[in-house]
Amino acid sequence: MPIKVRLGVMLAERNIKSKDLAEHVGITEANLSLLKQGKVKGVRFETLEKICQYLDCQPGDLLRYEPGTGG
Repeated sequence: MPIKVRLGVMLAERNIKSKDLAEHVGITEANLSLLKQGKVKGVRFETLEKICQYLDCQPGDLLRYEPGTGG
């Protein structure tokens, strides 16, 4: 899929643990891991909003469109 998730990069840049983000967002660490790996088909806007709120970022900071990388 040409949409790449940069959540792992954002967590590393902010020195935030996945466990803490998952707790704030209200999802399991396993589901957050799947999201970080880009192995989900979609994400709720509510979840995206909570992630952006916690990481103090924009949705575009978390997602990148890279044409020619699948699909």
